[in-house]
Order: sequence, then structure tokens, then C-alpha cells
Amino acid sequence: MTWNWESKKWPKFTYNLESVESKLNDFYFHSGKLLGVSQLISKESNQNLRLEIITDEALKTSEIEGEYFNRESVQSSIQKQFGLKATSRRPSAAEYGIAEMMVDLYQSSQVPLNHDKLFSWHRMLTNGRRDLDDIGRYRTSPESMQVVSGPLGKERVHFEGPPSDRVYSEMERFLEWYNTESRKLHPVVQAGIAHLYFVCIHPFEDGNGRIGRAIAEKILSERLGQPSLIALSYTVEKYKRQYYEALERNNKSMEITDWLEYFSETILLAIQRSLNLASFILAKTRFYDKFQQVMNERQNKVCERIFKEGPDGFQGGLSLSNYLSITKTSRATATRDLIALVNLGAFRKTGELKGTRYFLNLEDLIAKE
Repeated sequence: MTWNWESKKWPKFTYNLESVESKLNDFYFHSGKLLGVSQLISKESNQNLRLEIITDEALKTSEIEGEYFNRESVQSSIQKQFGLKATSRRPSAAEYGIAEMMVDLYQSSQVPLNHDKLFSWHRMLTNGRRDLDDIGRYRTSPESMQVVSGPLGKERVHFEGPPSDRVYSEMERFLEWYNTESRKLHPVVQAGIAHLYFVCIHPFEDGNGRIGRAIAEKILSERLGQPSLIALSYTVEKYKRQYYEALERNNKSMEITDWLEYFSETILLAIQRSLNLASFILAKTRFYDKFQQVMNERQNKVCERIFKEGPDGFQGGLSLSNYLSITKTSRATATRDLIALVNLGAFRKTGELKGTRYFLNLEDLIAKE
């Protein structure tokens, strides 16, 4: 099997942008829309938006690689690094490391990418690891770097990286391309190629996928002139199978139109996720401005619980039994509270009898700009 880095054409990827032209145009439109909504919300709400997206990205970029962390611990670490009041939950070394890397990615979005920055991210990412020989440097093992799956003796090789003695020169060429030639490309094309190019080199002993996604996010931030706050890892993790399939299809060929089609669609979905979250936070602020003073303590408690679920809300809506569980009140009182919330316009009701469900009535509160 021939990998793309073994091609005589490497690293000159070829592609046709006709099939993604509309998506590339949509990138600027939706990025502008996200910026517009974020400017409508308060400083505190913008802080919450930043915190939620960075926490999601830290968690999801790890979950893509099979690592699962405690949300509260990761978010607490992110809060501390931003100088915000945090919970007292103590993060593990790995939780602290991924939080540190994602905050650095946010804060250094306009800092040039070089070997030292990549080594720094790798040290953060591998915080507390004792099983790696090469931390904060490119891999040096004489053994081939392979991505495999399957039981012993029946392994399937999904990818093999170039030999370690080629890695430094490959990364020199990558960084030269990144800081010069690639800047002529559309931001999404630049980010897509950079991610694929980097993971094909696979320069580190571990953490290549996470750093590769960070590079893509950094490019979008650089080109937009500010931290992008695009939910890339959240979206990749949600459709993880398609991500790995697209990578595998495109690590054996220098023709990568298929990869750019996948990547541009993923970027638009990621922006839409961030836009939904920003709109949700704006609607939450307006919801409380309008209804908090006219709701009783039980109603406020239930609304707070629903908002905690984020833009997706309660799966299937809020039921009477949910209300009873949250408030510990009587059935008659719960029914009166829910009817009052509907009459106020705070909730909308669907279904009848046991199928009755309630949803926050946010549609008219979300910015139409």
C-alpha cells in the first residue's frame, strides 16, 4: 500500500473547488452572523459563551481519541486559567493539560505557529503521561508510526506515518507552507489542507489528531482576526465515523477534493452549532429579563434546570413528572405552575394528557439579525 507521503508529488495536494465554492462563500456569511449575535449579548454572557465552547472543544477533541474527562473539572481549570472564579473540583493532570492547551489556543490565536508552539501544546496535552518516550518533541522511535485496529494477528493498518528520521524536515516544510504559501488560500481550504497535511506526517508519538484540529482552529482564528469560537471538535465528535472515513480515504492519494468537501461541510455545521449556542445565551438573557420577576421560586428553579441542558434542552420536552421531581411540590401546585407559565408566554405546550410536554418559548427572543 502506498501512503500519500510516499508519492513523488508529496506534499503538493491537488483538488477541485467547484463542488465546495458555495460552502466557502457561506463561511464568511455565517461567521459574520456569529460575530453579530455575539455582539448583541452582554460581556458576562460573552464570557459564558467563550467558556462553554472552549469546554466543549476540550472535552470533545479528547473524546474523539477515546479519552473521557469530567466536564466540571475541565471547566474549572479553564476558568482558573482565564482568572475567573472556579469550582473547587481538582482536575487530573490530563484534564488540566487539555484545558491549558485549549486556553492557549484561544489566547495565542494571532501568535505565529512554529516548532516551539507545537512542542508546547504537546507538553500540555501529555501532562502527567509516563508511557511516552518523546514529550514536547517530535517522535524519535525507529519503529514505524501506525494507526491500527483489530485483534492481535488480524490488525488492520489504517495509516502509517513517515519514518522518524524524516519528521523534522517534513515539519520544516509544513511550517514553511503554513506561514507563506497557504495564506493565499481560502481560510477553510487552508485549515482543511493543514489538518490533513499535519496528521499525514504524524510528527508526535501521541496527540496528533488533537493538535491537528487545534491547527485548523488556529488558522480560522488567524484569518478572521480574532478567536473563531467555532465548535469544530464538537462537530467532528458528533459525526466521528465520517471523520475517520474521510481521513482514511485521503491518506493514500494526493487528490483531496473529497476531503475538502467533507471538511467544508463540517466547518459550516460547527459554525451553526456555535451560532445556536450564542443565540441560546442571548435568548436566555432576554427570557430572564422578561419573566424572572413574575415567576415564583419553583418556576425559576425549573427554568434554571432546563437552561442547564443547553440549546438542545430536555430531550422530548418537560413533563409534569419532571416538574414534580425538580420542585418536590404537589401535583396540583405543579399543574397550576405550568399553566401559569404557558399563560405568561414563558412556556409552550404540546400534546395532551400523559403526552403533554412543555418547552421554553424562546423563538421570539432569539435575535433575527
